Amino acid sequence: METVLTRRNIDWAKTGKVLELLRADNLALRRFVCRFHNAGKGDCGGNCANCRFEMDSNISRKELADVFNVSESVVANWESAKTPVPMEDLLFYSDIAGVDLFDLLVFTT
Repeated sequence: METVLTRRNIDWAKTGKVLELLRADNLALRRFVCRFHNAGKGDCGGNCANCRFEMDSNISRKELADVFNVSESVVANWESAKTPVPMEDLLFYSDIAGVDLFDLLVFTT
């Protein structure tokens, strides 16, 4: 039986919404952002039980932009699909959020 491979295109608008939802509702991402912002400050001391990013608080675009070393507008453009997310950033995003890369991507049908 022959396997048929087809090229798939990414729906950046839907992928951007997935990223926006993760920013609002992913504990692993929240903890990473907290550790990033508190590195060396001792605010949470790496103890995620005391993390200021509880599930009822949102990570701002600015806080996430700092992690990626980009501007807040770049994160906004990713989430609104004005610009695609570079593959390196998608891989990093999936790592810090603890999700599979293919769970971030939404393909066109």
